[in-house]
Amino acid sequence: MTHLIYIADPMCSWCYGFGPELQALLDSLPEARLDVVLGGLRAYNTEASDAATAEMILGHWRHVAGASGLPFTMPGLMRPGFVYDTEPACRAVVAARTLADDMPSQTMLTVLRAIQHAFYAEAQDVTDLRVLAQICVNALNTTAGGAAFDVESFLETLSATMTMAETRADFEQSQRWGIRGFPALLLVHQEGLHLIASGYCKTAQLQAMLRQVQEVA
Repeated sequence: MTHLIYIADPMCSWCYGFGPELQALLDSLPEARLDVVLGGLRAYNTEASDAATAEMILGHWRHVAGASGLPFTMPGLMRPGFVYDTEPACRAVVAARTLADDMPSQTMLTVLRAIQHAFYAEAQDVTDLRVLAQICVNALNTTAGGAAFDVESFLETLSATMTMAETRADFEQSQRWGIRGFPALLLVHQEGLHLIASGYCKTAQLQAMLRQVQEVA
């Protein structure tokens, strides 16, 4: 079985752009296991975005939109006083991982992409915990085909000290692996970790790198 580790941040625009490419790779590997580790792109940031910072970030968004063809609602970033703190969105994926540990491993990618779509395409404020809870509960219930998850219970887990600590542990694990940019994709192969992607790339490149590692290692 192919075992992949995806290191990403829901509020990383290149991770958003990379989503369809990664999904296409996974579609070609139906038995693959995917673990999601949160990177913490701008975790714990406390400064509101000024005009210069917002314009710099919007520049990245335009590049991602051009490369991926995915929708962006640019004015969402210009919300007055908006603090680009990615920790809550990362923590929401960790909370989902805690609550849905019996669901298929790729469920966390579904949750991650739901947060991305809400932020980039719909301009929702994914630094707001209740907004995050609603997004994640909708994604989990859609995947599970029922109504097993509810917003209040999710909020409780999302706000828990243990979830905060586990989120920080993800950030620290990413750093120990030497990951300095997102997205990153690792292959667990013959008891070792192999870098398949560092930054945005297309599915064909992912498949070529995967074959190369599996054939050589």
